[in-house]
Amino acid sequence: MNTPSASLTIGSVAKRAGVAIDTIRYYEREGLLPAPLRRASGYRSYDETAISRLRFIRRAKELGFTLEEIRDLLALSSNRRGGVKAVRKRAEQRLASIDARIAELMRIRNGLQQLIEACPGHGDPQGCPILRALSDEEPQA
Repeated sequence: MNTPSASLTIGSVAKRAGVAIDTIRYYEREGLLPAPLRRASGYRSYDETAISRLRFIRRAKELGFTLEEIRDLLALSSNRRGGVKAVRKRAEQRLASIDARIAELMRIRNGLQQLIEACPGHGDPQGCPILRALSDEEPQA
């Protein structure tokens, strides 16, 4: 499968895809990126599809997908029959997970806000509601 377009170095692919060289090697080891052709010198030789795939992975990560989920999305992207439905389902699952995380972060934020409002910001550390809460002591009302 020696194609004339497979002439890009790992450095040029990394730059164009917006990822680090070590990231490319890692994705190869993890099976997210197919092993590239090797030149006679032993250097890796990539084509444009590697850049597209790396950009896909990078964008999916930016949307919060895990590498395992990205692996599934990559497999589904070539499934002409049920791929789109399955991709949508994965995206819905990711959104639900993000919504749950946001709800948890809001709960944490509200609790921290209450502790900050209850803390006078001066005086004896034993009277600080933040320190008491962190010490697992009951906060005073």
